Amino acid sequence: MTDKTCPGDPELRAKIEAGDGFIAALDQSGGSTPGALKGYGIPEDRWSSEEEMFGLIHDMRSRIITAPSFGGGKIIGAILFERTMDGEVGGDPAPEALKERGVVPFLKVDKGLEEERDGVQLMKPIPDLDALLDRAVAKGMFGTKMRSVIKLANPKGIADVVAQQFDIARQILAKGLIPIVEPEVSINSPEREAADKLLLTEILKQLDALDDGQCVMLKLTIPSEPNLFAPLVNHPKVLKVVALSGGFSREQACAELARNSGMIASFSRALLADLKDDMSDEEFDSALSKAVDEIYRASIT
Repeated sequence: MTDKTCPGDPELRAKIEAGDGFIAALDQSGGSTPGALKGYGIPEDRWSSEEEMFGLIHDMRSRIITAPSFGGGKIIGAILFERTMDGEVGGDPAPEALKERGVVPFLKVDKGLEEERDGVQLMKPIPDLDALLDRAVAKGMFGTKMRSVIKLANPKGIADVVAQQFDIARQILAKGLIPIVEPEVSINSPEREAADKLLLTEILKQLDALDDGQCVMLKLTIPSEPNLFAPLVNHPKVLKVVALSGGFSREQACAELARNSGMIASFSRALLADLKDDMSDEEFDSALSKAVDEIYRASIT
């Protein structure tokens, strides 16, 4: 382990830097919640308002977090939606419930994507970000996450995405939180390999421009060329590089991840795909345990 001078709680930081496990992405927000619930076996006719919908997704997340296999030491972090951060899990505030299980809490802060331009989708403006970050600090969150999407190997578009991510990352760092920068390259891009290489170049530029004592995490699509992101994994201003599943099945995502040394998983669909609302608690934890074990093995390979 390197001695990286990043902000944040030293104990939580050491857990992420050691990387002996993976990060669960439990941050589906308004636009993606119906799909997540449908995958879980809850159709849209089960709710009649947004509040009921968010109540159902919170119940799903609470069930996941309180399952025995979630707190078994193989999951080192979890990314939460704002409403989950504000809620309770097992009678405790959600961030504290995670910490009690040895899981470092992160908060999704982006508000979705702009329309595609120059082959990319920038993030929409994030109103009242400072106030949200202050709440996250007060609730004991360790870091944040924000997502953009890259669809084509357009140099201007990719430079714009990375610049926007790092501009907001500096605002987050100023609050003492660690930002997870997520410029996702679509696995369906016809120019994926070229986009990966352009992305690497732009991220390295932005990392070199960070002040001393600042560092970020990176959440990236698993590169088409294995270990392409090794310069990021080993960079002194990167606490950890984590991989998104990006639409791959769990089997595909784990196989691709295992080919990239030093990257760990931060999966959502690939983690949750086999979980269903009508399962018994034993069936539920058995399915979750199987997914956790597969993703853990790929992350520590």
